Amino acid sequence: MEMAMIDDFVRRKGYLTLGTRLRRIGERLQAETRSVMADHGVPLQGNHYPVIAALDEHGPMTIGALAEVLGVSQPGVTRLVGQLAKLGMVRSRTGKDDARQKIVALTPAGQARVDEGRAEVWPLIQACVAEMLDGQRGPLLMQLDHLEDEIARRPFLARARAMTGRVADDDGRDGT
Repeated sequence: MEMAMIDDFVRRKGYLTLGTRLRRIGERLQAETRSVMADHGVPLQGNHYPVIAALDEHGPMTIGALAEVLGVSQPGVTRLVGQLAKLGMVRSRTGKDDARQKIVALTPAGQARVDEGRAEVWPLIQACVAEMLDGQRGPLLMQLDHLEDEIARRPFLARARAMTGRVADDDGRDGT
């Protein structure tokens, strides 16, 4: 007996639930990114990469400046910096002019992780998203439909392994 497809309430409500939908897509993209990172032995989460990439590009920064560059809240950046410090990727020191400020910088291990990511993982993540969105035109909601469908059809890990010539595990979704 064939099961009816489950109604996607959030998708069906269109612009009314756009914020929820964008959050859902963001969570899916983060999960997909983590799978590729794990496959390459990267012990970070997807949301760590923007922090270390910003520090690489801009150099040592205060928590406030880092939050501004990333467009996220200071408490969120403080949490991410704490996680990265525990992993040995960043270090922080007290500001010279203001003892309340924390200046965050990459450690040598963090810089090595950035260099590895730039060479191996980042291009794969970008290529996976580009492949999913290639040729998309038209209304935003239709493009979001396509992106969600593509993530469900063939996850990043299968795409990344195909791009690098590695054999993909059978995950039941991509037929490889």
